[in-house]
Amino acid sequence: MDSRTKSPNHAHAAARPGRDQFLPVSRADMDARGWDQCDFVYVNGDAYVDHPSFGASIITRLLEAHGYKVGFIAQPDWKDPKSIQALGEPRLGFLVSAGNMDSMVNHYSVTKHRRPKDFYTPGGKMGARPNHAAVVYANLIRSVYRDAAIIMGGIEVSLRRLAHYDYWSDKLKRSILLDSGADLLIYGMGEHQIVEVADALDAGLPIDQVTYIAGTTYKVAGEGALDQVFDYELLPSWDDLMADRVNYARSFNIQYRNMDAITATRLVEPYPNGVYVVQNPPSLPLTTEEMDETYALPYARAWHPDYDAAGGVPAFTDDIKFSITSNRGCFGECSFCALTYHQGRVLQVRSRESIMAEARQIIEDPDFKGYIFDVGGPTANFFRRACDKQVEHGVCHNRRCLWPNVCKNMVVDETGYAHLLRELRELPGVKKVFVRSGIRFDYTMADTSDEFLEELVRHHVSGQLRLAPEHVSDNVLAIMGKPRRQVYDAFCRRFDAMNKRLGLEQYVVPYLISSHPGSTMADAVELAEAVRDMGYMPEQVQDFYPTPSTMSTCMFYTGVDPRDLKGVYITRDPHEKAMQRALIQYRKPENWALVREALRATGREDLVGFGPTCLIRPYPPKEGQGKQTGGKGSGRHGKLARERGPKGNGGDRPAGNAKHGTKGNDAGHSAGNAKRGPKGGASAHPAGYPKRGPKGSGAGHFAGNAKRGSNPQGRNRAGQDHEANRGGRRR
Repeated sequence: MDSRTKSPNHAHAAARPGRDQFLPVSRADMDARGWDQCDFVYVNGDAYVDHPSFGASIITRLLEAHGYKVGFIAQPDWKDPKSIQALGEPRLGFLVSAGNMDSMVNHYSVTKHRRPKDFYTPGGKMGARPNHAAVVYANLIRSVYRDAAIIMGGIEVSLRRLAHYDYWSDKLKRSILLDSGADLLIYGMGEHQIVEVADALDAGLPIDQVTYIAGTTYKVAGEGALDQVFDYELLPSWDDLMADRVNYARSFNIQYRNMDAITATRLVEPYPNGVYVVQNPPSLPLTTEEMDETYALPYARAWHPDYDAAGGVPAFTDDIKFSITSNRGCFGECSFCALTYHQGRVLQVRSRESIMAEARQIIEDPDFKGYIFDVGGPTANFFRRACDKQVEHGVCHNRRCLWPNVCKNMVVDETGYAHLLRELRELPGVKKVFVRSGIRFDYTMADTSDEFLEELVRHHVSGQLRLAPEHVSDNVLAIMGKPRRQVYDAFCRRFDAMNKRLGLEQYVVPYLISSHPGSTMADAVELAEAVRDMGYMPEQVQDFYPTPSTMSTCMFYTGVDPRDLKGVYITRDPHEKAMQRALIQYRKPENWALVREALRATGREDLVGFGPTCLIRPYPPKEGQGKQTGGKGSGRHGKLARERGPKGNGGDRPAGNAKHGTKGNDAGHSAGNAKRGPKGGASAHPAGYPKRGPKGSGAGHFAGNAKRGSNPQGRNRAGQDHEANRGGRRR
């Protein structure tokens, strides 16, 4: 990389790994290794970044570690069959993934507008991948290599393994297996499955006989198609799903109850003409030893040198490169999050030794400036299984770990994570360790010890702690699977008290979602009043984004909660969505008319006027007039200032939730990992942070006298987190 193409993240050109440290991406690379043929060719919707935050790298490096020759085709031209022939036909099969995040979330905002930039493409160029990329790639391969084995995986595939609601076309779609022409689908994170599939193919087993591997989905057809499928539960058929949306809710509830490796059964989804899609039970979670081995693979920890001229891959910033995944899986079960469906509820953690070893490797990087930007996963302060019963009996079918209250069997223990953070910050060369994956504040409230909270507040919060209460209405929070408002307020008081005791001035910055299933206009007004009492206006608000295979998306499509089939209020009208969003940002002059209409519609014109509790004045602001409000509430709205982070990193280094991906939403590999969403989409930094709040006020409280904050830009649950299917993702 010459001086004209240096990026801020890679100033040390001499230290950049050469192409020999990456998997082959061309025939010349294969020749340099003396290869005539690859065993597998991995086709990916993202640019090639060889780092453990990218699922494609984990899967390909794992196969390499098991002795297989793996080539890599990144972002092939789907309109040109020759692009898929760059490495020739592989000996065993093609692996297909849309990339780190759902290609539709990558392309479109929640309003279905095309995004201007693809952060997983060199230079951020949009248009390097098709919509529904996994389907398009698989069909392209099949058009050229009719007999090749095609195995698909990744977050886009995993969340579409059975019939699913597609928000972008507003209709139900079949299993992605049927539309793609692929032979086998790997769902979940995929390490166990990919090795078992590879070994089966290498042993000479035809791909249509590889039907026994946990964590995979396959199709069968014809007379007697189910004769060799045992111990299964039959889901509602495609015809049933098309006849009544409530049948989809029933189906999804069955699927949701069968996502644990110990308790799940095989599921069969019937389609017309004698076709069946069979989902095997999930793969077992990785052991700590397997997690350690996965993250110790020889990653180049950089983007491929072919991208240097374009300035690299925007998604691979320092806050990803210099972050550490400590866990995966999540027992938080937020309804809008796809993690349960993709990674499961059983927590998997790396050992202290493995994490410390990666930290030392990071410290040796010439670009490292002393800041480890995250140590976490879907939820940072989960560092052990929810309870010991899960080891033998799996997760409970009829209860949740944290909602409506923390389960009495929960083992609440944050000490291991606290000790890890302490050891990391004491490493020579480390200036600060941030916690950006986000914490579950209800879990911390259940911890009778202050050890973790004190460690967090004293050393790992950079002025603001980002939390994700998401709403204030207990009715909406119940549908979301989030703790009640009083739990959040209690945490804020505890956080304030800890800061006061330590002589620090730090604030809570809440994330909020508008138009979530269950949120009526009255609930939206209640949220606006809470924002008023906090004394600040969120700069960005995330509208609910119905991404595939979440509980909330099922509600959005069917109008019922799949767990009990009770009706749920759904906001589908774009104008009502705009009003709910405007209420949260009622101080914006351009929102005056929408807020006025919303208050009139809900009979809350008492909030129009000049009193201290009013949201807006009776008349619209004059052109060019700044933000206005009829009253200031019990907080004080004032100047927002952008916090500066460590020098050279562009600021924005708070310690809260970053929910893009595994730092926040590690939404999965199989053949691709949902790590991080595009800025302005699945995960982005806020445009401003609170500087100071009124003296003595609570930080981020919803109940009066609150300090100011700001909401991050455009966060969603695709995938994921591991946002989007987050990614990147709130706790």
